[in-house]
Amino acid sequence: MKHRLKTKAGKAVYALRKVTSEPVFGIIKAVMGFRGFMLRGKESVSGEWNLACMAYNIKRMHSLKMA
Repeated sequence: MKHRLKTKAGKAVYALRKVTSEPVFGIIKAVMGFRGFMLRGKESVSGEWNLACMAYNIKRMHSLKMA
């Protein structure tokens, strides 16, 4: 592993790990109050999650345009 991290390719791959998507999930949970799913079943949950993500994206687009 030490050898892999010292190569250019290894450094490039490891640098991608620094990109986090966790703040988005935190905002959806804390700010938007989405703590759990109301529906059951994979298809229903998928639809509900898509709505939560769309709401986040619209909220984000609005805040970026207002700034």
